[in-house]
Amino acid sequence: MTVLLDDANDWCAVQDELSAAGVNGPVFVSIGDEEKLRTFLEVNPGIPSDAMFVDDYTFGAYKAVGFKSFTEMEADVVKGVTLSAPNLSFRQWMGYFGNVVKVSPVPKGMKFGEIPEGTLRLGGTFVVKGDEVIYQWSDRLPGDHPDIQEVLDVAVSGKAQV
Repeated sequence: MTVLLDDANDWCAVQDELSAAGVNGPVFVSIGDEEKLRTFLEVNPGIPSDAMFVDDYTFGAYKAVGFKSFTEMEADVVKGVTLSAPNLSFRQWMGYFGNVVKVSPVPKGMKFGEIPEGTLRLGGTFVVKGDEVIYQWSDRLPGDHPDIQEVLDVAVSGKAQV
């Protein structure tokens, strides 16, 4: 849930445009549990609680749509990926550092030194029209997200780009 903050805020900023076009969403799914979700929503009041859900530590939703672990990605797939730091204010960065452990996808009972699988899971973005996926993006690295304007254009036009 921690890396999602900047992306979620960007999506919430285009909510009015989506609503005006008759688009329901966005809906966010991350990895965690009820406690982590509650903490995330408390520190991110601009994200509607009815638009945020968590997949548990079996990663059933992530696996069902074909999302992989960072460790499963091939080197040539991630070579050209350019990442930048999230566009957060100083206050948001301080909030991030103060809450990162509380909202990270680390199940209770993990032993020191173990790498939680949830921190290695990659996500993605979908636009769904009826029963049809008209846009799909699978992250290649943590923090690798599609251009919001591109996704918004597909969502508003309703024309497939899969």
